[in-house]
Amino acid sequence: MTTTTTTGADASPPPPPDGGPAAEPLPAHRLVGRATATYIARLQPQFLADVPSAVAELARLRRGAGRRAHQSPDLWGIGGTDELAGLLDGHEGHIRCEYAEEAVFLAATLWALHQQSSREHGMHSRGHNLGGAVRALIRLKGATSADEEDSPLRKRLVRVGTAESLDSVAVRLREIVLLLRGAKVPLDYARLAGQLYRWQHRPDRAGVQREWGREFHLAAVSGAKKAKAGADGGNGDAIDGTLRPDEDFGGYAAGE
Repeated sequence: MTTTTTTGADASPPPPPDGGPAAEPLPAHRLVGRATATYIARLQPQFLADVPSAVAELARLRRGAGRRAHQSPDLWGIGGTDELAGLLDGHEGHIRCEYAEEAVFLAATLWALHQQSSREHGMHSRGHNLGGAVRALIRLKGATSADEEDSPLRKRLVRVGTAESLDSVAVRLREIVLLLRGAKVPLDYARLAGQLYRWQHRPDRAGVQREWGREFHLAAVSGAKKAKAGADGGNGDAIDGTLRPDEDFGGYAAGE
């Protein structure tokens, strides 16, 4: 695949088979997230069931964690790239294919590294965003509310947000994933893949950085609501509705 110079983020849908109205365009980052989710949804249950081929594939994927797709030719054809190619068929002129490949590859290899620690639970879990996962990890380490903002783990998230190259993002995310792995804190790798796709497009980068920050701070709201619910004997409310896993957040659709 080759990178295009198209600036729009939407992929044009195929024409309707019956001559009816065309479907709504699917944003490019959603195609990237879907390819990642499709790949992991196939492989994760097999790994948890100790299927030898899946165990071997994750072992191969882990070797690419924190690296770029072109640096790991031995992984061509796995890591969600085939799923991505299928979804992009006919849409190549409306998506930055190189960005998509890098995003899917990085997310899939980081998931494989993350999953290494557990045969009981899948470490890809929808709705567990990056900022919220870091906040959860901080709390598992025993930090008080007053200490959370000064936590070294928060500083690691900030380092991801301030990275200037995809190589730096990959290395810094790998550091966080290793910590999440140790604590068995899951992460939504489909969402992360979509964010990584958008991050590579300079005009969209600030929006992704703001998302990571908001995820972290809104997780504090979630924690406060849960604590209050526990004190009141209730179940509490979900955190801000904009963070529901089935909706866009922080400029996904608007290209913030």
